[in-house]
Amino acid sequence: MKTLIVGVGGMTNGGKSTLSKSLHRKIPNSCVIAQDSYFKDDSVVPVDSNGFKQYDVLDALHMDKMMSDVDSWRADPDSFLRQRGLNPQPSSTDKVCVLIVEGFLIFNYRPLNDLFDKRYSLEIPYDVCKRRRSSRVYTPPDPPGYFDGYVWPMYLKNRQELGSITSEIFFLDGLKPKEEVLTAVYKDICQEIDRLQEED
Repeated sequence: MKTLIVGVGGMTNGGKSTLSKSLHRKIPNSCVIAQDSYFKDDSVVPVDSNGFKQYDVLDALHMDKMMSDVDSWRADPDSFLRQRGLNPQPSSTDKVCVLIVEGFLIFNYRPLNDLFDKRYSLEIPYDVCKRRRSSRVYTPPDPPGYFDGYVWPMYLKNRQELGSITSEIFFLDGLKPKEEVLTAVYKDICQEIDRLQEED
């Protein structure tokens, strides 16, 4: 059995979850771990000088738990799938199990970033991002001014950090039709799966 770990990152409302779920449906023996599932309780998330909750930092997330789940998958992908009610295909020497990790800070956390075989990041312009964010319902809800006062500045800060990370990241245009983005990424991943299957 061989493994492939794919990172799908990018900004809020950029299309990460949609792409990840679509890839999972198309790729056999795959599963998704979503970073949004690891937020700490709202009561322990600190507040900045403007009174905005600081969700867009690694300290707001249980990254240790997320890494533990990733490591569990790496140790035994089939068992990991079964525990989540998914049915893995029978094992064979050329079988490739694929883990899709999606989230807005997955590339900024180096221990996780170092594990990715493929990295994709979805980007959309400020105005589109703000419009999509305003149409979503969050718990707790975004307070007035949160996007411009915190979310977008933190995205720019976190995006700038990626410049110091030498890993290869494919940046995707989140304004393109979802099917077009999916087709391109799926083709790229399939080529990598084929390469792994051809290895001795």
